[in-house]
Amino acid sequence: MALLNYPKKVVLGDITVRDGFQHEEKFIPTDAKVWLAEQLVLAGFKRIEITNLGNPKGMPQFKDSDEVLKKVRGSKKIANLLKDVEITVITIREKAVDRAIALRKEGYGPDRVLFMVSTSESHHKTNSGLSLKEYWDMCEKYIPKIHDAGMKVCGTVSTIWGCPIEGPTELKKAVEFTQRWLDIGADDVEHADHDGSAPPNKVYEYFSMVLDAIPDPTKHLAHFHVTRGWGLSNILASLQAGITHFESSMGGIGGQPANFVDGVPVAGTGEYYYMDPTITGLVSTEDMVVMMDEMGIDTGVDVDKVLKTGAMVEKIAGRRLRSECVHSGRIPKGKRVWK
Repeated sequence: MALLNYPKKVVLGDITVRDGFQHEEKFIPTDAKVWLAEQLVLAGFKRIEITNLGNPKGMPQFKDSDEVLKKVRGSKKIANLLKDVEITVITIREKAVDRAIALRKEGYGPDRVLFMVSTSESHHKTNSGLSLKEYWDMCEKYIPKIHDAGMKVCGTVSTIWGCPIEGPTELKKAVEFTQRWLDIGADDVEHADHDGSAPPNKVYEYFSMVLDAIPDPTKHLAHFHVTRGWGLSNILASLQAGITHFESSMGGIGGQPANFVDGVPVAGTGEYYYMDPTITGLVSTEDMVVMMDEMGIDTGVDVDKVLKTGAMVEKIAGRRLRSECVHSGRIPKGKRVWK
């Protein structure tokens, strides 16, 4: 009898406070963001992503970024746990990196910052305002400064399985970009399906290529959107390829920055992604954790606490979110016999 082959232990990161909430069309109160960060840490997550240090004019959900960082760092609820938790922020351009370094020196900055490149030149230029060459040059200049400040660097590779502007892309190019990140000093690489265009067979093929080229699984992080509903299928394909590090959001929320916040139109992502902004989102943390738990994978997190927290995130967002397990619950233990 043939059985699925996959890792029995994984490392999970939750990115709801940043990537999840950035798509909300109402401003999420600072204390709600801090509360969620605390609950994630208490649930056992060792990696959380909590804000974007870029200019909040186009993304007002992050106008409280400094305050969120200060309150999370100063939280008495998780004070004894934070030493083992890696806090990440997004720093796409130079001013954001400078802010991260300054905040780190003040004692409440992040542990890790994230840069983003796309294999598609037009997608990358739209997201960053720079050409790929200009962006690589910027990152090569800033990575040593970030390390000197005591922070890690994650380099994202996007449009791996296709570009919403240009269409099909080459998997080989994304593998080359992954190697380039590591060559210029990135500590790990986020492999991102930012528009939900990756079918599971191509996910397996890509991560097999990546792990053949760079076989250390700690260097690779899988990030999937569920625009077309393939998120958990792609998680399974990644597991079978040997990937062990994943990230997701509570309720499957998030994706692109909202173009409308608190009744005011803002720049957000722009208009090139989706005609219907309600279809964006990431893999649901709750559903992924329950699935992995049922598969016998050690996730390192408290499944029941994750589900309780997910139910509260629905109250924060003010609507029913994408998690099925928040409503259906876990499969009861001790009442099932596989034959």
